[in-house]
Amino acid sequence: MDWVEVRGKSADIAIEAAMQELGASSREHIEVEVIQEPEKGFLGFGGQDAIVKVKLKPTGGRKRRRRRKGGDRGSDDRSQGRRKQDGNRGSREQAPKQTSGEGSRNKGNGGKKGGGGQDKSSAPKQSEKREEKPDVDIEDQAPVVEEFLSGLVSAFGLEGDVAVRVEDEVIIADVTGPQTEAMVGPRGSTIEAIHELSKTVLQRQTQSSARLRLDVAGYGERRRQALSIYANQLIDQLLEDGGEVTLEPMSAGDRKVIHDAAAERTGVQSYSEGQSPQRYVVLAKVGSDEEE
Repeated sequence: MDWVEVRGKSADIAIEAAMQELGASSREHIEVEVIQEPEKGFLGFGGQDAIVKVKLKPTGGRKRRRRRKGGDRGSDDRSQGRRKQDGNRGSREQAPKQTSGEGSRNKGNGGKKGGGGQDKSSAPKQSEKREEKPDVDIEDQAPVVEEFLSGLVSAFGLEGDVAVRVEDEVIIADVTGPQTEAMVGPRGSTIEAIHELSKTVLQRQTQSSARLRLDVAGYGERRRQALSIYANQLIDQLLEDGGEVTLEPMSAGDRKVIHDAAAERTGVQSYSEGQSPQRYVVLAKVGSDEEE
């Protein structure tokens, strides 16, 4: 069996992915070689993933089955034949029962097959009910976000304040307090989950979804500043060396920070590629051909 090379945030994650690819159920059945250990970067940037090579352990050959004598094989064939006949009789006896069941369902639907009439009549009613709900104004959506976040802080058992305001058709929610750092999570993973939950609650309760920007314990502002500094460092390198740089996958808010930083500089452009959640930003130098 050939080696399979897999990359992951940690060696364990990479090994688990390789086991799924190889169809191994236990680590006892595989051989592992760690090529590269993971390294953390600054605020999630500049790090590197773990790389491992995995293959299945060799297994012994299959044991040969002993052939039975002719008399035994004949008796087995006869017994199998009797079981097949019994099974065929059982299937024939069950068939009329299934037919009668279908008939009773048809009778219950007024003699129509499939009973599709009821489903078709009920579908328009449901759609009409959804259309009757008017769009909620963004000023009325903000209290829904504030109520959800306040309840979430209490559910975490933390002491913190929630302030929500509306600016330029965007709901801005700030969760402050020294204990609310626990709601950020490693590399902002928890705050991203809370952001998605807040949008889901807003959609379900108001049937509307305004743009939402969430910040917890000042993490969002610190991350925007770090991203802006990181983007300008990459742009300086591009203007000197040329070419292009592909960044790691980011959220929509983080990508906007990179695009804003590139828009303020001349001689460089930025664009996004890929599908969410693996969508990423590419920085590229422009104008070099015209200058030459």
